[in-house]
Amino acid sequence: MRDEHSFKSQHTLPFPVADVFAWHERPGALARLTPPWQPAQVLSRQGTIHDGDVTVLQINAGPLHIEWEARHFDFEAGSGFKDEQIRGPFAKWTHAHRFVACAGGTVAQDEVTYRIPGGRLAEAFGRSSVENKLHRLFAYRYAALQADLARHAAYQGPPLRVVVAGSSGLVGRALCAFLSTGGHHVVRLVRASSVSRPDAVGESVVWDPYAGALDLAALGRVDAIVNLAGENVAGARWTPERKRKLASSRVEVTQFLADVACRLDPKPKVLINASAMGFYGDRGDDLVDESSPRGNGFLADLCEAWEGATGRAADAGIRVVLPRISLVLTPEEGILAKMLPPFRAGVGGRLGSGQQWMSWMALDDLVGLFHRALFDAQYQGPVNACTPNTVRNEAFTTALGKALELPTFLPVPAFALKLALGEMGEVATSSTRMAAAALLRLSFPYQLSTLDAAFAHLLGVTPLPPMTRDEQGATVEYPAGPSQRVA
Repeated sequence: MRDEHSFKSQHTLPFPVADVFAWHERPGALARLTPPWQPAQVLSRQGTIHDGDVTVLQINAGPLHIEWEARHFDFEAGSGFKDEQIRGPFAKWTHAHRFVACAGGTVAQDEVTYRIPGGRLAEAFGRSSVENKLHRLFAYRYAALQADLARHAAYQGPPLRVVVAGSSGLVGRALCAFLSTGGHHVVRLVRASSVSRPDAVGESVVWDPYAGALDLAALGRVDAIVNLAGENVAGARWTPERKRKLASSRVEVTQFLADVACRLDPKPKVLINASAMGFYGDRGDDLVDESSPRGNGFLADLCEAWEGATGRAADAGIRVVLPRISLVLTPEEGILAKMLPPFRAGVGGRLGSGQQWMSWMALDDLVGLFHRALFDAQYQGPVNACTPNTVRNEAFTTALGKALELPTFLPVPAFALKLALGEMGEVATSSTRMAAAALLRLSFPYQLSTLDAAFAHLLGVTPLPPMTRDEQGATVEYPAGPSQRVA
C-alpha cells in the first residue's frame, strides 16, 4: 500500500545471541528500553514477549494521554519475536525484532511497519516526525541494551536472590528491572496496604518493619538485601513531625532489616544500605571523600544514625555497603525533573549564587553501582555515589541550557528558596563537593560520567548516525559500541 512505511535499524552487540535474547525475554526489559524523556506508564501487563502476551501502555504527549495495547506473536526462541498494535494512535503498527549471530557477537535488527491515520495530508506531514522519533528511540534503546549487557557480563556467578526494600521508589524500580534482565530473582518487600504497579518486577513478600513483622520462611534463600526505603526528604517542609518520619523511616527500618539479615540461615553475603551525601553537610569548597568526617545539621545527623543502624549486620560478619547517594539525574523524578519545566519555558537559571557544588550521578550508573556491590567484595563501607565530575550549580545550569538549546539567565534567589521551603530550602543552595575516591579506586565502569554525556542520553539529544530515506521508508545502521566495558 502506498501509505504503508517502514523503519529499519540494526546494531551490532559484542555479546552472544543467547545472552541478548534472554535479556529481552525477562520482565524488566520493557522498563530498561523505555527512554526517560518520554516515560510510558504500564496500565496492565500479561507475560513478556511470548505469543499472546499483551501490554497496555499510557503514553503522555503534552496534554494528551494515549493508550497503546500491543500483542506479541511469532515468537522464535533465540532468534526473534513480533508485536503489533491492537489499539493505539496508528492505523497499523507492527514491530519485528530479530537477532542474528555474527563474528563479533549479535546483530540486533528492528523493523517497524506502520500506517499513519488521517489521509494523505496527515501522512505527508507525519511520516518525517515518526521517522525522527524512531531514530532517536532506537539510538537510546541500543545504547541502553549494550550498557546493561556489559554490566551483566561482569558477573559470572549463579543468579542471585535479592531482597529489595523500597522497590516502589525511583531507584528501586530501576534496580529491580535491571536485575531481572540479568536473570537474578528479585523479592520486593511491600506493605499490606500498598498496591503494586502493573510493571513491578519480582515476587512480593508482605512486611511491616515498624511492627517487626516479616515471614522469614517466605523470603527463602537470600543472597543479598538492598535497602532503599525511606520517606522522600524533599517531599514536604521539615516540620518536627516530618523530621521524625524521615528519621524513623530510615533508622528504624534499617535496624529491623539488619536484625532480619542476622536471623536468616544462611545469612546473606551483603547488605547494601542507601545513605546520602547529606552526611557531609554544607562544606563550601572542601573536597570530601569517604574518610572525611560528618558535617553539621539535620541531614548529617540523620545519615550518621542511618548508617549506624547497620551495625548489627556488620558485627555478624555480613558485608555492609553504604552508598552515599548524590543528586540522581533522570528526567522522570528528582532535581532534573523539577528543573526541566522552567528551563523549557525559557525561565531557567542558577540557584542562588550558583557557586555551590553539585555532586551528581546518572540513575543508570547508580543502578550499576548497586549491581557491582552485590558481587564485588571490594565494595564495603561508605562509597560516595557520584561521578568524578562534580560541578558548581552555575556550570550545571549552563550545561542543561546547552543541551536544551535554551537560555539560562533568570536566577532563583536563595532567599526565595528558603522562604518557600523553610529549612529544606537551605539544602538546595548548600555545597557538597564529593570525590568519587572509592569508585575510582575500584575502577567502576561509568556509563555517563560527564554532564554533557548524561544530558544527551537522558534528554534524547545524542548525535545520531545518518538515516537513509526512500519512498518505502527509512533505514539506519547504528555504529557498534565498545566491546565489553561501559564507556
